[in-house]
Amino acid sequence: MPHDACGHSDTFTGDDPAFRRVLWIIILLNGGMFLVEFVAGAIAGSLALQADSLDFAMDAATYGLSLAVIGMAAATRARAALLKAASLGLIAAWVLGTALWRVAGGGVPEAFTMGGIAIAAFAANLLSVLLLWKWREGDANIRSVWLCSRNDAFGNLLVLAAAAGVFGTGTRWPDLAVAVVMSALFLQTSFLTARTALAELRGARPSGGTHGDHAGHAH
Repeated sequence: MPHDACGHSDTFTGDDPAFRRVLWIIILLNGGMFLVEFVAGAIAGSLALQADSLDFAMDAATYGLSLAVIGMAAATRARAALLKAASLGLIAAWVLGTALWRVAGGGVPEAFTMGGIAIAAFAANLLSVLLLWKWREGDANIRSVWLCSRNDAFGNLLVLAAAAGVFGTGTRWPDLAVAVVMSALFLQTSFLTARTALAELRGARPSGGTHGDHAGHAH
């Protein structure tokens, strides 16, 4: 998949009623899974589950932002993508910091709760990926939706692996290790989204002046 879609007239910007309906479904799905994983993560004492729940919450919020800026000027869509990239970076920093703090102490997570919730979360994200497959290529705003859903499905498999590791070793280390890996995954998605958005933002600004109303048609 291309990372820099700037300058192509056929770049999909989300202006499709079918895409909007799919995005609404995914927003509701992510919001529901955030509540489920947040409670389960607290009960199980799993940082990996808590990280995944925050990711669901952030996805619901940023997908709502994606929906809101569809049809707006190219520069506005690019700035929305930059906001999403920054939010992912903050989540990554929190997860990494919490993991380092828990190295000093903490209980062993409950493996069966981790595993069961991870399977449910994977099913939700796999459904999101399949629904978005048709629109996986697009501008930074649309591409960030695809990247988040794809990476989230991978993250759920990591949580499942952490649950197996906790069960097999009887320690918290697999949970913390997966939390660190998920933090790195969040950072990667943040970087890819920001890189594409910055390229599109440059493309939306004609040299020698500020962008005008035609910026919305730059893609």
